[in-house]
Amino acid sequence: MRLDDQRESDNIDDERGSGGGGNGGGGFGGRGLRLPFGGIGAVVLVLGALYFGVDPRVVLNLIDGGQGQGQTQTQPSQPQASGPSQQASAEDPQRRFVAKILGSTEDVWTAQFASMGKTYHRPSLVLFSGGIRSGCGFAQTAMGPFYCPADHRVYLDTSFFRELQDKLGASGDFARAYVIAHEVGHHVQNELGIMQTVDERRQAMDERQKNALSVKIELQADCFAGVWAKRADDSTHILEKGDIEEGLNAASAVGDDRLQRQATGTVTPDSFTHGSSAQRTAWFRRGLDSGAITRCNTFADQSL
Repeated sequence: MRLDDQRESDNIDDERGSGGGGNGGGGFGGRGLRLPFGGIGAVVLVLGALYFGVDPRVVLNLIDGGQGQGQTQTQPSQPQASGPSQQASAEDPQRRFVAKILGSTEDVWTAQFASMGKTYHRPSLVLFSGGIRSGCGFAQTAMGPFYCPADHRVYLDTSFFRELQDKLGASGDFARAYVIAHEVGHHVQNELGIMQTVDERRQAMDERQKNALSVKIELQADCFAGVWAKRADDSTHILEKGDIEEGLNAASAVGDDRLQRQATGTVTPDSFTHGSSAQRTAWFRRGLDSGAITRCNTFADQSL
């Protein structure tokens, strides 16, 4: 990716090493983490949370008929005071990469919202290590990147990028950018009121229907990630040869069918919560080819 001229976002909260996460043990809004269904569905939901989803406790709470983002949540820890370690972190290549990708998403979505007569409120991105207390509860590195709709923040431990490359075989700058853009895609959904509408619809659904709705949410975030990439490349030419293939490979690597097969050796489509590898690459590609948010209406696609 060509990022030399890309500005860095100021909306980065670097809490690595701040000790804000503790080793707490997994409550969500004061509740213990519990799986509303067993067997392969539970395995897949946890695996899905590991790779590119909303905080799994948010998903679990919504699927289980909870109050979702309307709950009063534990407040996130405050960033540590500025000092030598903070100054050093500003020169960290990983941090700078994340800041540039976030800055690019800010530029794209601010312009897109303006074209719709709306105002885009930029999310913060929290860098953490080990664990963190978010507005959606305590989260650990093993859960992967997530977006918390309660506090409008994206949470990322950059060690996940090593997992993406070493365990999932998805390497390259654009693969990492796809991770960030997907999570920002969830923020776009929150800004547009999509998450709130989905929360209401879930209440009258059975487990299979809730899973299907979760797939639509995740595939739309993939499509929004593609829209960002297209718009950013049109304006600042960030993509280089091979980048698109890296992004598509990353989308394929986190398909539910692929993760299920790796975890259990079997595939159960009714338990999908993020979409198959083919679906994830197709919707990411749709956004990438069109650059149009209107092409990302997964909720109107009768094939899903």
